[in-house]
Amino acid sequence: MRFSGSWGTIFALLLVLAIVFFNLSLLLGSVNLHFSAIYNFLFLGTSGNESWDLILGNFRLPKAITAISAGAALGVSGLQMQTLFRNPLAGPFILGISSGASLGVAITIFLGFHLGGFVELSGISRSWLMAFSAGLGAFLVLVVIALAANRVRDVISLLIIGLMFGAAAGAVVSILQFFSKAENIQAYVVWTFGSLGSLSWEELKIFMPVIFLSLVGSLLLSKPLNTLLLGEEYAQTLGVNIKRTRLLVIINTSLLAGTVTAFCGPIAFIGIAMPHIVRMLFQTTNHLLLTPLVILMGGIALLLFDMVSQLPGLEATLPLNAITSILGAPFVVYLMLRKKTLNRNFK
Repeated sequence: MRFSGSWGTIFALLLVLAIVFFNLSLLLGSVNLHFSAIYNFLFLGTSGNESWDLILGNFRLPKAITAISAGAALGVSGLQMQTLFRNPLAGPFILGISSGASLGVAITIFLGFHLGGFVELSGISRSWLMAFSAGLGAFLVLVVIALAANRVRDVISLLIIGLMFGAAAGAVVSILQFFSKAENIQAYVVWTFGSLGSLSWEELKIFMPVIFLSLVGSLLLSKPLNTLLLGEEYAQTLGVNIKRTRLLVIINTSLLAGTVTAFCGPIAFIGIAMPHIVRMLFQTTNHLLLTPLVILMGGIALLLFDMVSQLPGLEATLPLNAITSILGAPFVVYLMLRKKTLNRNFK
């Protein structure tokens, strides 16, 4: 399947689709609302029903904003990693960013009994503590990877370093789980499910600016990424500073993926699948087009996954990562079967 038409028309249709899915995410849930209530709430400040105002203002609107932002961030970070490593199966967490965030959260949860008194005295909420722990873990891995990027000459060595850090962090988490209480293990497992509904407006004040600025940075990196597709040697002849470009891509990807992981937990498959879906639908490898297309498609996809996980009309909610994995795993298998075809985009 391939969409045809002018790029302006394609972007306009995707923007309309994003708006439609955004409004559907506000409408659907355990309590289905009327479209007029959504319209009145967004443009008049109240839906006319106090209970609906609480649902929309405190839960559904922040969740929808988080979903479209996180989907865009993960999709673009996956695109950047696939281009940097010239690997169609690379994802946003391939450098160990997610593992670092997971380790930070694991330490906080499994050793949290030492922090309980401090947290109560300081007034820090649990969600802020989890976000800080995940962000700190991701940042420390970013620092190590950035230092390694200045020392190694090829991206394969950098990839191996990232994978080794991820394996080491996973081993430490396993040890902590082995000696931890059952309720702490359960809390950690729940965090790994991923969640878009836990962010407050105060947290969005940090989450949104970081994601927005990083997405702008991704758009600015589109031209250097185009030259990397031609090979590092050719890119150098065009005047591209390979080390600086590589470092900027790593930092930008880490900010996108690390911020999403810190506030929402690890969300699977969006980063790997969306760049390939966009390439197949629109038949382009030009990052000046790919990056904004992936931003829109990633946001739309995560809005859709979140709506499915909500089981509209029912009180039950499925884990987000269960939905992304169920829908994403067959696609990744499909990519593996078509690996030779996919590699043509990276040669």
